[in-house]
Amino acid sequence: MVRHVILWQLKDELSAEEKREVKARIKAGLEGLAGQIPGLLSIAVYAEGLESSNADLMLDSEFADEASLKGYAVHPAHVAVADGAVRPNVKLRMCMDFGSLR
Repeated sequence: MVRHVILWQLKDELSAEEKREVKARIKAGLEGLAGQIPGLLSIAVYAEGLESSNADLMLDSEFADEASLKGYAVHPAHVAVADGAVRPNVKLRMCMDFGSLR
């Protein structure tokens, strides 16, 4: 299995209300991909970090294998969420992909 973890910081120019709306849209969009993409085993977006956090959102997802992760990256449903909700609102993205033993 492969775990795909992303941390995002939203753009500074977004108001607090806009950030709440963007977080909700990203969470709904990405979690809505469950069951739509082959090899996507689990997906969760965390948008309410502690004050000590320096990221606004975290994606935690698990895939059957690396080929499934590559398929997710180009899957039209994922690309629609990434292009429509994520990329226009994010100033910084950090990603770590790694093998998961279970």
